[in-house]
Amino acid sequence: MAFFLCPALSWSMTQGGARESMLQPSQQQIRRLQATAEARQNELFALLERLVAFPTVSPPARNTEEAQRYVESLLAACGFETSLWDVYPGDPNVTAVKRGADSAHYCSLLLNGHIDVAEVGDSSGWSRDPFKLSLEDGRAYGRGVSDMKGGLAALLFALQLLHEQGIPLRGDLLFQSVIGEEAGEAGTRACMERGCEADFAVVADTSSLSIQGQGGVITGWITIQSPETFHDGMRAKLIHAGGGVRGASAIEKMMKLISGLQELERHWAVTKSYPGFPAGSNTINPAVIEGGRHAAFIADRCALWITVHFYPDEDFEAVTREIEDHLLRVADGDPWLRQHPPAFRWGGRSMLEERGEIFPSLALDREAAGLRQLVRSHQTLTGVEPEIGMSPTVTDAGWIARAGIPTVIYGPGDLRHAHAVNESASMSELIQYAQVMIAFIAEWCNTPKESGRIPLGAQERTGSF
Repeated sequence: MAFFLCPALSWSMTQGGARESMLQPSQQQIRRLQATAEARQNELFALLERLVAFPTVSPPARNTEEAQRYVESLLAACGFETSLWDVYPGDPNVTAVKRGADSAHYCSLLLNGHIDVAEVGDSSGWSRDPFKLSLEDGRAYGRGVSDMKGGLAALLFALQLLHEQGIPLRGDLLFQSVIGEEAGEAGTRACMERGCEADFAVVADTSSLSIQGQGGVITGWITIQSPETFHDGMRAKLIHAGGGVRGASAIEKMMKLISGLQELERHWAVTKSYPGFPAGSNTINPAVIEGGRHAAFIADRCALWITVHFYPDEDFEAVTREIEDHLLRVADGDPWLRQHPPAFRWGGRSMLEERGEIFPSLALDREAAGLRQLVRSHQTLTGVEPEIGMSPTVTDAGWIARAGIPTVIYGPGDLRHAHAVNESASMSELIQYAQVMIAFIAEWCNTPKESGRIPLGAQERTGSF
């Protein structure tokens, strides 16, 4: 599968320059459409109000079909070919494409966001109905406005305006409204497994209009299983010299492995680092332990559920191999564990169905043409370059990048307000996001595919960051 870097158009009138410049929407057209977005912002918040009203909380999940049908209808009205298909019963993905006029030769763009929101729990702490949008003092309140129905609404509003104004797109424009992100479910992963190609992707998750990559997260189960079960009365014979019984408590043996994990975690803190992350961010958390069957028995089984954080330049498969290798060496130093080594089960497609999740990491290529074009679109509107760095949390973006598509996280909303009681987002930031994406979509999807990097002149115009 080949993907191409798509350099920005040169506006010089070299051979073919005049013809190419005519293909790009003019800056005047884009500014006019951005002004329209601000003038019609009530439509953006009406759309967001509809999205917030769908209680797509996860857990419990299996409750997104009505919301996804609404999203599908909006995309169809904007000229997209749409498909709604179940990931789980009651939880479908929406995938859509708007075919470009010359998709073989112009850059394609994938837009991605999740429709599920964090659970509300006891709503008595809320001063407003979590599922009824409130606009007060420049902020929008409601469950999901920051994470991330605000981003979805702004994208859909931008697509509506581009379609209404007849802005031609020569490259394909793809859209994914996915389920399950909040519970580590495989909404985006399922999209990529079905096949998806694009020259660049934007995940509209919470980033305060910063361009971000991310570290990764994987959960795993480490299990110790004894082949024999002993009564509690046999403990003395198991642990004292001359007892004559060869056995062990799986819980006590797990203590050795936990100690080994702590040693490896400290080793990582000293030997590994990545720009944008505090030292020691790559952690191994022994989150849940389950063992034994009854107080009258020696524990014959113990399972440890761990959560592993790793850096953007690491792949979850390599990280889990490193953990397994270390723990098997620890086990080899124990006579009983040497004969009964731990078993490992990594990740999963759902924290709800399988008690396991994977969020692959996402490194940023600051020279990627799509990222540079997004910087220009942001800077042209706001007057300043966006911050470029690393998210302190994880999103579905890593699954898209793992499929070979250059990807960034870029969306409205502040993580301080995501998942919070009285969740809120800045109204002006939501409008700005729609305006930036109007420009970025119009420019990127009218950029010719070419191999190689952005020409030197284009780099000089954008500046370094």
